[in-house]
Amino acid sequence: MACISCVASLFLLLTKLSIGQRQVTVQKGPLFRAEGYPISIGCTVTGYQGPSEQHFQWSVYLPTAPDQEIQIISTKDATFSYAKYAGRVQSGEIYVERVQGNSVLLHISKLQAKDSGEYECHTPNTDQKYYGSYSAKTTLNVIPDTLSAAMSPQTLRKEEGEPLELTCEAAKATAQHTHLSVTWYLMRDGQSLATKIISLSRDFMLMPSPSYTERFKVGDVRLDKLGATTFRLSVGSLQPSDQGQLFCEATEWIQDPDETWAAIAKKQTDQTTLRIQPAVRDFQVNITATSTFAEGKPLELMCLAVGGGQDPQLQGVWFFNGVEMAHIDAGGVLHLKTDYKERASQGQLRVSKLSPKAFSLKIFTAGPEDEGAYSCVVAEMARAQRGSWQVLQRKQSPDRHVRLREPAARSVVLSTQNEQQTVWEGAALTLVCKADGAEGLLFVSWRHFPCNQTQPEFVAGMDQAGTVQWGAFYGEAGNHGHTRLEKMDWATFQLEISSASVRDSGTYECRVSERTGAQGRGLSWAQKMSVTVKSLASSLQVNLMSRQPQVKLTNTLNLSCIVGVGYSDLQVPLSVTWQFRPAGSQVFHQLVQVTHQGTVEWRDFPSQFQKKMKVSQSSFHSQLLIYDATEEEEGVYQCKVDVYDRNSLRSNSPARASALSHPLSIVITLPESKLKVNSSSQVQELSINSNTAIECRILSQTPGNLQLAVIWYFSSISPNASWLTILEMDQTNVVKYGDAFRSPRRKQKFHTEKVAQDVFQLHILNVEDSDQGTYRCAVQEWLLSANGTGYRLGEETSGLTELKLRPTGSKVRVSKVYWTENATEHAEVAIHCGLESSGDAASLFSVMWYRTGEHSGSKLLVHLQHDGLLEYGEEGLRRHLQCYRSSPTDFVLKFHQVEMEDAGAYWCRVAEWQLLGTPSKWVTQASDESQHVVLTVLPSEPTFPSRICSSTSFIYFLFVCPFVLFILLFISALCLYWKARKLSALQLASQKEKALWVNMNGAGDSPANRWEEEEEDG
Repeated sequence: MACISCVASLFLLLTKLSIGQRQVTVQKGPLFRAEGYPISIGCTVTGYQGPSEQHFQWSVYLPTAPDQEIQIISTKDATFSYAKYAGRVQSGEIYVERVQGNSVLLHISKLQAKDSGEYECHTPNTDQKYYGSYSAKTTLNVIPDTLSAAMSPQTLRKEEGEPLELTCEAAKATAQHTHLSVTWYLMRDGQSLATKIISLSRDFMLMPSPSYTERFKVGDVRLDKLGATTFRLSVGSLQPSDQGQLFCEATEWIQDPDETWAAIAKKQTDQTTLRIQPAVRDFQVNITATSTFAEGKPLELMCLAVGGGQDPQLQGVWFFNGVEMAHIDAGGVLHLKTDYKERASQGQLRVSKLSPKAFSLKIFTAGPEDEGAYSCVVAEMARAQRGSWQVLQRKQSPDRHVRLREPAARSVVLSTQNEQQTVWEGAALTLVCKADGAEGLLFVSWRHFPCNQTQPEFVAGMDQAGTVQWGAFYGEAGNHGHTRLEKMDWATFQLEISSASVRDSGTYECRVSERTGAQGRGLSWAQKMSVTVKSLASSLQVNLMSRQPQVKLTNTLNLSCIVGVGYSDLQVPLSVTWQFRPAGSQVFHQLVQVTHQGTVEWRDFPSQFQKKMKVSQSSFHSQLLIYDATEEEEGVYQCKVDVYDRNSLRSNSPARASALSHPLSIVITLPESKLKVNSSSQVQELSINSNTAIECRILSQTPGNLQLAVIWYFSSISPNASWLTILEMDQTNVVKYGDAFRSPRRKQKFHTEKVAQDVFQLHILNVEDSDQGTYRCAVQEWLLSANGTGYRLGEETSGLTELKLRPTGSKVRVSKVYWTENATEHAEVAIHCGLESSGDAASLFSVMWYRTGEHSGSKLLVHLQHDGLLEYGEEGLRRHLQCYRSSPTDFVLKFHQVEMEDAGAYWCRVAEWQLLGTPSKWVTQASDESQHVVLTVLPSEPTFPSRICSSTSFIYFLFVCPFVLFILLFISALCLYWKARKLSALQLASQKEKALWVNMNGAGDSPANRWEEEEEDG
């Protein structure tokens, strides 16, 4: 019993641990915030059950009424707010922000002095039962705003390089311990956001902004605290970028109980306007460029400002033959004249500012029209008071003349990139056409002579400006993406067909042309070359292999799809599709496809494959692994390979070649069971009320990760007793008791235990007479697949263990007289079970009644326990049967109304109980069974009422006829009543009332009496 109590306590503890406990937490208080500023209070709930999104309700308890709850706002009910807060909630001054499903923030945008109080966050219950805390509180104190920040407004005019000092007075008078931070800001002209200069944090640390970090490091920008309330900003050398409005901002901070800092007040001073006059510095302007340029080559000119100060604000203007081309202002904005905007938009011209003192003009493809004189003008600018630019000084460079070089005679060489004139289909075909001689502006055209054709096709051409023209076939959208014409340098042109096809075989001609001047005639040179493109399908082979065509259940199925080609060095993309035909089917289904783009696409059939399948792929090899193989994976496999060209990764072009492997049959077999159980028999002789354990030992098992199930059987010492299942512990260690052992008392008596890897024990507590008999166990080996299906490999039964009790001197004898009983249906029947002697006076007796039907086995009907409690085999028998003890030696089973299905053989089993042990406990000493009593039920004779009830038409007549008579009588009464009223209208008022009552009584008595008589007859 002590062990059972320990187990129960441990189970109760684990149950409590498995149930979540709701916990509501809010920000730890007390919180102090200044009047007129916002606050946010967080609330979180954990350990709850129900929906993930919880609701929150906020209330407050004011100091004037600490016990009165005032509702503020709720996420669940829009009408939750009391009138005191309803207006502020509707205006949005008070609102709740949901951070997560279980966490919210209460926001009060502008605190008032009357907002001080104790705030409560409550979460409505969504749990199956109340367990934990459902609300939490925190205290908020609204204190006066005592922060002040002041600086006299003024306008300062300074020269560039002069120093600057500004002071700001910031003070606080808060009773609580708070810290102060001060930040200086600059609002530049034309900007809407202020730029931070430097700040003194609440931890007394100086923190410059990124734009002032370098000046802070060298001491040019400083922030000093003079006394308790004075903060001074010092700038050693002013720069033009410091111009604008300066002000300081003071922030008051307080540390909350959770050790986080919160800003409770913030003030800004008036602004000081600062105007800076930039210093004037003299400089010179030079222009650099080559004196000659080749047509079609880039032409770049540089305009440099030499001298002057550091980082000046310069504006550059370019001129060609005295006419303005473009200018870049001091802010870096480019302005092009109309004639040059189109060339710039086409990428032929670029004007840029490379550095504060360097401007660039670059013509990427220069031509005869670009010959002439170039110059530039550079002006130093400064911002005026109203934000506009003003010119401080302007300098112009001398003119720079450039001219076009004349072309010279040359020759052309045509070759392939890899020196191979034969390529595989899908590979890149690259032809290089190179001209020699002096650098010049060239253009090229390519032609193709297909095999067995004399008429050439125009492929592509490139003019001197780099514009490409395509032929009729190569200009189509699908082919244009495969062909590319590039100018590698001034003399080299490359034609690339990125994914060659068989039709691209033939002879190619490259023709290079050059014109001698703006109006001169053109010169050209040509060269030819033959190329062959071989088909990919000509050498494609696919083989499917497996090392084990017969795979053991739960082992791994390993399939390899090997691709054999003659172009392994080509690195073409492959698509491998794995197909499967289940055993007994004639149709192949796609399992998985590894596309040529590298993606894995799973198919829907069969659904279990994806969870246990792994596919990998290298250049020309694909491997399919199916883990934990089951019978569903038995069938025929094959793989399909599609070969693509390299360009298909971008263009979605179709496969160039396809091949299918031979079918490979895979058979799934079960492992052979090696299970053996000890088959030797034994006998245990025990004292009554003692404990014992019956052992089931496993001698050998099948190797592998297998589960074991054990079933314990029992056969009593009664003659012709059958084997009953005591309990079964399946392969998942779930224990299920047999039908005869499901009572709480039986479950406490019998339990099984796995004491070792190969040993099971059945424990029997407080052995009594009814436990005598034969026991055996059956052990099953189960193989569990990944999809949860269990396969039984084998089952072995142990030897018999006979359990006997040592004699105690007690003996129960039940009368063995065999008799039959005939009863009429619906009659009362009593079956007796008699003892030959009343037994010991200290003994108690229990009786169990059993029945065997014509078409069913033995079934327990009722159990009269030794303490007088009745336990029915089925709940429905409680109204039908009665079991009692009529005398010390007689037990009775009574049927109140016997039915035809009650026919069968009945017998009883009587057990003797005595108090034994310390502490005393009732245990069975002995038991005995009676002979069978055969009950025959005869059909009863039909009675007159039963005959009437069996006639449907007669019952219908009995119900309908009185209803029809009642309607007729009711109509007659209404007619008589109407006639009486008509006659009485001719008489006097006094006689009218009397006649009315007489007629109504006359009209109501006779029919009503007849109705009552008919009802009594009915």
